[in-house]
Amino acid sequence: MTTADVKACVFDVFGTLVDWRGGVAREAAAFLQKHGRNAQDADAFADAWRAQYQPAMQRVRSGERPFTKLDVLHRENLEAVLREFGIDAEQVEATELDDLNLAWHRLDPWPDTVDGLARLKSQYIIAPLSNGNVRLMIDMAKHGGLPWDAILGAEVAQAYKPSPEAYLRTAEILALSPAEVCMVAAHNSDLAAAQKCGLRTAFIARPYEHGASQTTDLQPEGNWDWVASDLVDLAKRLGV
Repeated sequence: MTTADVKACVFDVFGTLVDWRGGVAREAAAFLQKHGRNAQDADAFADAWRAQYQPAMQRVRSGERPFTKLDVLHRENLEAVLREFGIDAEQVEATELDDLNLAWHRLDPWPDTVDGLARLKSQYIIAPLSNGNVRLMIDMAKHGGLPWDAILGAEVAQAYKPSPEAYLRTAEILALSPAEVCMVAAHNSDLAAAQKCGLRTAFIARPYEHGASQTTDLQPEGNWDWVASDLVDLAKRLGV
């Protein structure tokens, strides 16, 4: 595939660029221990919290509720997860729950992420196309050193992936046609939705996003424009 027409690379963030499970579990472990629960349940806590993610966004996509930024959805979902783990949210200081909610702002990048983004930035516009809200993306970039040219995504587009508006409005904001934008993700479903909107696509496997027993997205499942082993490899394939 030629890279001549690609002007921007936009990225899924949770799982593709950062280790959400490890970061959330790290902070959940301390929280669970403080509240008399087993810190070894931290991975399960992170998984349960993430399991609330798509259903919460679907209520926005379906029009059941107006657009609501991810920080608010995460905070609502946290209270539901606490009940699953036998913790009464009303017995926990709101400020403590607010801080735990910010665990999503403090996720660590995968080892190749920053180097790969820096290489791509030398030739392409780079920006997140994430379901995360602007402040979440800013804080994550500060924490992990992600060198974005712009912070884009759901809050800017007022739409959650995989709604077409999330991809098309992002391209429009960058003053580019969809074909001039490459969507980079570790999730085949994200790339399929982007491809339907006319974006170019690049797949990177993140086989430990969901832990050592992960069974999904271990390999490309579509006719993607590029497949790379990591972001540094992708930069090489895109001529950087």
